[in-house]
Amino acid sequence: MRKKPIVLFHVTTVPETFGFLRGQIAFIKERGFEIHAIASPGVLLDETGVRENIQVHPVVMHRKISPLADLRALYNLFRLFRYYKPTIVHAHTPKGGLLGVLAARIALVPVVIYGMRGLPFVTAFGFKKTILCLSEIVACRLSNLVLAVSFGIRQCAISHRFCQEKKLIVLGQGSSNGVDAESRYNPGKLPAGTREKIRRDLQIPSDSIILGYVGRIVRDKGLVELEEAWQDLRQRFPKLYLLLSGPVEPQDPVPSQVLARLQEDPRVRFTGWVNYMPPIYASMDILILPTYREGFPNTPLEAAAMKLPVVTTQVDGCVEAVLNGVTGLLVPPRDSRALAEVLERLLLNPDLRRTMGQAGRRRVLKEFKPERLWELLYKQYLDLLNRRQGP
Repeated sequence: MRKKPIVLFHVTTVPETFGFLRGQIAFIKERGFEIHAIASPGVLLDETGVRENIQVHPVVMHRKISPLADLRALYNLFRLFRYYKPTIVHAHTPKGGLLGVLAARIALVPVVIYGMRGLPFVTAFGFKKTILCLSEIVACRLSNLVLAVSFGIRQCAISHRFCQEKKLIVLGQGSSNGVDAESRYNPGKLPAGTREKIRRDLQIPSDSIILGYVGRIVRDKGLVELEEAWQDLRQRFPKLYLLLSGPVEPQDPVPSQVLARLQEDPRVRFTGWVNYMPPIYASMDILILPTYREGFPNTPLEAAAMKLPVVTTQVDGCVEAVLNGVTGLLVPPRDSRALAEVLERLLLNPDLRRTMGQAGRRRVLKEFKPERLWELLYKQYLDLLNRRQGP
């Protein structure tokens, strides 16, 4: 008699998140799980279904607080869970996590996991901050297990009493999925001339130095400070270019005048959303992430795997992604002068850039292998199921 598969549902607010689970879904499927994915509708959700060969379910979920829309999403999630009767619901991101956990509990799903990928309350104020804190408390209290992507986020959640310490864990050294530095993010695996080709495509001279940013183009990521530092540096380094790779989003927008200055600058390039990032990283010389808050950012590890030095901020997650003075440099958040100073240091010292890039790749290969995190996650799934079933 064929053993019934364990049905696992991943829930996340937006389908982009499934790009961070690349490889993990196939690994868990190979061990007898039937996996489904839920996120807001869009081409990326459809692509996830095709790429991973899994069933996907579109449910509209908004990142911002939207009571009526959130109730509709909660009901739609509940209906899906009642129909498919999953064994495990693993809900990620603040909104997807809260709605997924609530719906799973109402639908009597046996095992409920909350993936804590970041804490938005850190940069919120007033009533919004209160609501965000309450949502974390609810998601944590109703889950059987909470998986934090970094030790800093875990400690922050514990210190704010969002979750019991024994229920909140970090897999391995943290991150959402590790980094495939062997094949995907490996500069040695790219076709010869990739760096030059991308620069030609972007109309950037081959002898330029490129500062790169990868992520959503929003205020919380420090784009205001990045633009201020850029205005300082571009005057003193005439061969310097700025490459911004990611979507411009209306939620938490970059001030219009700041965005306009960047868009009108002849030495700034925007790529929009890019599905396959290694060639873009290969075109860069330094990666910058001047963010105000993070869970555990993926881009510093991806860039490090591509032998790039990384400049980022002294906030939770980032201080674990970058070893200050070894694989990159850390600066205080919201400090454009400090950002410009450390970038100048790297711009004037190509040997330091090279040394940090090499150290970063060695570290990613040693400490952030995806397979290690997948195995630890699989063991957590089995452990929760065994505890649920009892002796």
